[in-house]
Amino acid sequence: MLELTFFLIAAVLIGLGAWLAACDAALQVVSRADLEKMSEKSRRPGEQLRRIADAMTVHSMAINFGRVLSEVLAAILVTLAVDSLVGDWWWTLPIAGLVMVLSSFVVVGASPRAVGRSRPDSLLTFSAPLIRTTRTVLGPLAELIVAIGDRITPGRARAHAFANESQLLSMVDEATDRQLIEEDERELIHSVFEFGETTVREVMVPRPDMETIEAEATAEEAMRMFLEQGLSRIPVIGEDLDDVVGILYLRDVVKSRVWRPSEQELAQGLARPAHWVPESKKADDALTYLRQQQVHVAMVVDEYGSTAGLVTLEDLVEELVGEIEDEYDRAVDDITLVAERVVDVSSRTLVEDLGDAFDLELDDDDVDTVGGLVQKLLGQVLEIGDVAEYEGLRFEVLTLDGKGRQTGRIRVTKLESA
Repeated sequence: MLELTFFLIAAVLIGLGAWLAACDAALQVVSRADLEKMSEKSRRPGEQLRRIADAMTVHSMAINFGRVLSEVLAAILVTLAVDSLVGDWWWTLPIAGLVMVLSSFVVVGASPRAVGRSRPDSLLTFSAPLIRTTRTVLGPLAELIVAIGDRITPGRARAHAFANESQLLSMVDEATDRQLIEEDERELIHSVFEFGETTVREVMVPRPDMETIEAEATAEEAMRMFLEQGLSRIPVIGEDLDDVVGILYLRDVVKSRVWRPSEQELAQGLARPAHWVPESKKADDALTYLRQQQVHVAMVVDEYGSTAGLVTLEDLVEELVGEIEDEYDRAVDDITLVAERVVDVSSRTLVEDLGDAFDLELDDDDVDTVGGLVQKLLGQVLEIGDVAEYEGLRFEVLTLDGKGRQTGRIRVTKLESA
């Protein structure tokens, strides 16, 4: 009779452990916001769900402690019951061990957790009283044991579903492989995380590529330049590129020509104050700054106080969502496929992007662009016909133009041995 009582109590404990395991699995797949929404839909357990949402980690800790405690007590009772029936420890231990292993794996482990992950909302709503009771009764003891464990083996309890950024991105990649999200959605999520590590220097229009207008230029000359270049904002410079006196807006020039056509206003007089950001500033911080200042363009300054380039709101948004082309943009591909293993690239193409085109890991701490890399390899100013090799790639300078003759097209060939 005593053996039957032990088995019945052990079965109840195993069932309790299975219930707690399902609750723990459900808590791992919902967020605090999910729990708060569930609390708004449920009247009676609503307050309990809100309290669980306020301390998810503590409740999860108590649930796990309760599950382990239930399994341990069940194992003790099963061992005592089997020993009472068999009377031989050499048989008692393997029989009791086999029973508990099967129970822990099937009854407490796999099946309940699958239920918890597949139906977290209904399970947590129904189980809220049990979770709160477990937290109240076992929570303090569980926290004490964890605190002692942290002192012995220092660590931090997991406060959220993902230990780090890479785990979350891996989950996104897996979701894409399973066709749960689209490829462009995956790229957008990756871009958001990479955006925080991107600097203004990586997205700005570099100094040699800037279009500028002299301070003494007339409104008529400015209007002509706006129309020719298809721009809406142009930096106004004094003596040189380091002497930026302001930013000229197309709308201000149009107003001048329409409302005051007889006046010969100069670019300097129409320009608005320029805003500046350091080239080391993070792209997300620069985006916030532009929004706060309610401007679309800012000049970029390097560590020596010289003008490094300019960054626009469009540049920053494109870093997140990809290239945005309007009717005024000239469609010029940075990377053009010429033949198998052969591409033509702009000298301004990033080294990293070229590596992606050839499925190679290309990186250089000293330069950012392909033109800069070739110039570094040659140790001289680029000339048409210059050839260099690097990491199994052959570079040939095809054309040069622009200020300083350092912008143009470069042919890149992947060598057979690479």
